[in-house]
Amino acid sequence: MYEQKTKETDNSVIEFIESIDHLRKREDAYKLLDIFTDTTGYEAKMWGTSIIGFGKYHYKYKSGHEGDAPLVGFSPRKAKISLYFATGDTEREKLLKDFGKYTTGKACVYINKVADINVEVLKALIRQSVTFLKKTYPNQ
Repeated sequence: MYEQKTKETDNSVIEFIESIDHLRKREDAYKLLDIFTDTTGYEAKMWGTSIIGFGKYHYKYKSGHEGDAPLVGFSPRKAKISLYFATGDTEREKLLKDFGKYTTGKACVYINKVADINVEVLKALIRQSVTFLKKTYPNQ
């Protein structure tokens, strides 16, 4: 049976941020922590060893695979900062048009630094992702 690798932990978000070597990335992590906390109203939690997540939902796919994930989150990785939003939300692409400098992967939006993006659009992306996931996975 599949065991979910990235789970919510009791590790300290602040200790994780303080362990980031690069000063600008650490400062950006604190900025993002404030933005995500203020926008979602959720307390930040560590997911796995390097993802800072906000809120939680339980998903179950038609294949039977299921698990828990944060509604939104971020991870200040060495190369870029990963931003985690809902996948499958068509509104995300519209919002990203005015976001600033970024790249995308399957589930993530990657930025180099907070100064490269429009923070108001980030807040809209966060709100939209939370709304989409709560509608997609009700009864949480």
